[in-house]
This record gives sequence, structure tokens and C-alpha cells, in this order.
Amino acid sequence: MKSLKYWILSIVGLLGMMSCTDEITEIEPEGNPVLVIENQFANVHFGDELPFTASVSDNVSLSTLTAILYFGEEEVSRTTIRTKENGDYTGTISVPFLKDIPDGTATLEFILTNTTLKRVTKSFDVPIKRAPYPFLILVTENASYPMLPTGQPNEYAAIEAFPSTDLPAYIKTPAIDAKGREIVFGWEAGTVMEGVSAYIPFVSPVAGTFAVTFNTKTYQAGPFFEILFNGQKMHMVDKSNYEIDVDLAQGQDIKVEGLEDIADWWIDADYFTEKTTGEYKFVPITGKYRISANLTLKYFRVEVLSGTSPASLNADGTGAIWIIGQNIGKPSVQDLEVGWEPARALCMSPIGNKKYQVTVVGGLNIHTDAINFKFFHQKGWGGEYGSATLSSNSDLIFVGDGTNGRDNGNLGLLPDVVLEEGATYIIMVDVSAGIDKAVMTVTKK
Repeated sequence: MKSLKYWILSIVGLLGMMSCTDEITEIEPEGNPVLVIENQFANVHFGDELPFTASVSDNVSLSTLTAILYFGEEEVSRTTIRTKENGDYTGTISVPFLKDIPDGTATLEFILTNTTLKRVTKSFDVPIKRAPYPFLILVTENASYPMLPTGQPNEYAAIEAFPSTDLPAYIKTPAIDAKGREIVFGWEAGTVMEGVSAYIPFVSPVAGTFAVTFNTKTYQAGPFFEILFNGQKMHMVDKSNYEIDVDLAQGQDIKVEGLEDIADWWIDADYFTEKTTGEYKFVPITGKYRISANLTLKYFRVEVLSGTSPASLNADGTGAIWIIGQNIGKPSVQDLEVGWEPARALCMSPIGNKKYQVTVVGGLNIHTDAINFKFFHQKGWGGEYGSATLSSNSDLIFVGDGTNGRDNGNLGLLPDVVLEEGATYIIMVDVSAGIDKAVMTVTKK
């Protein structure tokens, strides 16, 4: 045991001596990297693949040549070339095509680095402008049309007797010179974007000859179908759906313009009282709401917002309550049943005093012989009402507890109950006594 102890001590001592004598040395930058680049950057446009040629040399091994493009202080593009030996190297760097960026002067920086990390840098001011295209191309499923300059800055138009007022299409540019590239503009997230070719849902209010326009700087395009909600233009999600986030006051007058068939639309009584065709009074409490117009189903979907997101039920009873489940739907259960799809969740109308309601018509919005849906704290899975937090004062609808014919919290019709076809029912949830002491009532009008 003693000899083993001495052996261990000797090893420790040896390691200590090694740690004292070994020093970590850093590589000292050496050499003399030389970078020669002539100013070859003329007539540059947004969207170019900008070529460059560089002559490099050093008396030690070279490593890389990096080109970096700056718009102001922001790096917007970078490319790196491996420089194994002295000589001439060529490459390209991408010039981004961006919305709303004005013509101006960018900075193009080149950095030559050798294997000892010694470097040399050269920079150039590069004027960049938006290309004056002689034309753009409007591409539909079955044809292509030239879009010519209108005389307005960066604006182009195709004026044709198009085959339909609905004209889904994308737009592309020609390559204006050898360093240019074809750029496409399509539809994504409810707006025109560069680099995608999904069809833009152009719609003309008139048939026959009309103009399709596009601005290569602002990305403003048209024509689109327009709906005005109290004078504000609703945002197009796609050709069948429009929406707007807006602050509304209880009892506020609302006017909808741009829908010629508004008289045929289904108006949700939980949110709107119709005064005359296209004019309404707002029912819920004052707050922020998302109004969605569905042109196919002809109805306005309304959701309570918190900021820019669907609201949830707050601990103090304010916010929103949502419905997810079977046998209920707006504008009709046949056209759009909610089902167990959180994206389709119905937002109950907050009518005040921490009370929330949904109005349904038997056979239209709700099945008359069976229901199976429940109340949630948010538009999605998470907090939900069960038999411990929700009671029913109704002689029509009961709250499931897992043993009485419905899963915990799911609603069902009491035995022998059949809702009346065409009758209106108001289902209300009152959380004024606390969100864990919610009470449901059902009133037949």
C-alpha cells in the first residue's frame, strides 16, 4: 500500500512539472495578404447575382475570400470562396430584392484571410436601384400576358379582355441583363410576396376588359374585391375570406359596404342586430374583435381578441369562452359543423357581467335530437369545463360527468328531449360567481 501511495505521488508531481513547462501558444498572424479588386460594380439592380473577380496572393497559405453586402449597417448577403493558392478567383454575391427599399448606395466589403488569420479588407460603394423592366409577365393557368409600364414609378399593368373576373395568377420579371435573374411574385399569408408562385387571387368588379396592376417596389397589386367594414377595408386572406381586427363598442352602429348580395347573408344574432340591409348594431360588450367575412358561406364570424390573438377566459371571468364539439355550427351545422376541430371553435358572445351566450336555431345551427359539445377556456385544447366547474339550470341540456351518457363536461340532451325545429335557443354561461362556479342556462325564445 505504501509503494502504491508513493507511485501515485510521483505521477502527480510529474503532471505538475508538465503543467508548469507546457505553455499554450497562440498563432501569431504572419504573412502579407494582398487583395486586388477593381471597381467592377456598375449598373447594379435589386435581385442581381453580382459577379466579382479578385486577385489574391501571400507568402503564406491563404484561407478564404469573403464578400459581404451591407444595406446601411445591416448585412444582407454573404458569400465565401476557399482560396487554396495565389491567383485569380471569381464569384457572385446575391443582391436581395426587397419590398419598399428605396434606390441607394450599399457597401460591398471583401475580406481576404490567410491561415494565420491575418487579413486585408477592401470596400466599395455600390449604387443599387430597382430595375426599369421593359415588361413583366402575368402568368395564369392557361395563358401569359405582358404587363407594361404605366408611367407611374415601378408600376406595370396588363390590360386585356380576360376570360373571367376571377383571375388567379402570379407575376414574374425578365432577367434584365446577364447578372439579373427572373423574380416571381405570388400569394402567401394574405399578401403579395417575392419568391413564391402561388396564385394571387385577382378579382375584378367588372367583366370584360380590365387592368391588372403591380408595383415592383411597394408590391401593391389589383384588382381585388373590396369589403368595407365601417369604412375600413377588410384584409383579403384569400379570394373567399376577408378579415379585419377592430375595436368596437357595445351598441355601436356598423355599416358593411361592397357586398352586393349582403341581403342573402346569414347574420349572427349573438353579435349583430340588423337595422336594415348592410347596417347593424353591435351586440357584445366593448372590446377588440376579429371580424371574418366568408364569401362562400355568406356569414360574418366574430372572435374576441386579446391583442392580436384570440382571447382566453381570464381568472376574473373576463375574456372569452369557446365551443368545440359535435352537432353545432354556424352559419349552419350542415355547412360548417365545429366538430372536434379547435380551428373551428365558436366564440361565445360576451354580453356583459361575465356572461357569455350562443344563439342557435333548432335544425339550423344545432341538431334537434342529439348534441355533444363542451365549453373551453381558449380556442384550442387546454382549460375546459367539466361537471365540477359547470352546473346546469336547464330542463333541456345536461352536463356530462362521465357516467351519465356523456364524457365529463360534454353537453347532452336530457332523456326524451328533442329541440324544436326552427325554434331559437339561447345557451348562456354565467361565470360571475367565479370561473370554477359557472352556471349554464338555456332559454327558448
